[in-house]
Amino acid sequence: MKFFKLFPISLIWILLASFTTLNVAEDTNSSIYFESDKQQLEVLIRKAYEWIETKKTQNDFDVVANKKGDKYVGLNIKTHNKIVEELKKSNFFTQQFIENYNKIGLKIGDNLKTNKMEYFVGDLPPYGNDSNPWCDCQDNPERFWKTLKINNLKIENNKAAFYWTWTEWKETPKYKVTAVKENGIWKIATLDGLNYKSFLGL
Repeated sequence: MKFFKLFPISLIWILLASFTTLNVAEDTNSSIYFESDKQQLEVLIRKAYEWIETKKTQNDFDVVANKKGDKYVGLNIKTHNKIVEELKKSNFFTQQFIENYNKIGLKIGDNLKTNKMEYFVGDLPPYGNDSNPWCDCQDNPERFWKTLKINNLKIENNKAAFYWTWTEWKETPKYKVTAVKENGIWKIATLDGLNYKSFLGL
């Protein structure tokens, strides 16, 4: 008889204990998120950057020169389309991100072809900021993706905003990222270095 009296009490304690292990975190702006979301986003960023650095075709927005070889006159469409397909297949990025990346490349190609943009061989490109747009950096620690950390995470309605830093060097980018949860999986929606307007100087 005592066992049946104690059983409901024990069950309540078990439920309370399991609820507290959800590790709900709260930031200063009262945006509430589950710790597992932060962990998932950190894993996403680390895996995505490992893929970007080791598997993705590296020459973003590859341009082609004229016959004289002194001026770039268009985008290497074959290479560009290959990278767009790689982005799709990686499953790290939203359709919004992929469309934005494609739009940047096509705009560069169009501007070079119509002389709205002049880019001479040996000069810095008239777009971007002379940094790697994926990290806004000119140099980075080896295998930096292994210790990327997420800061200032805010999540609302399956949309996340945060910035990442690396821990190997004292000097680190504070790189802004947004992500969207699609069918329970977080994907990168925007990267600060690939903002359409700022990258093209519009």
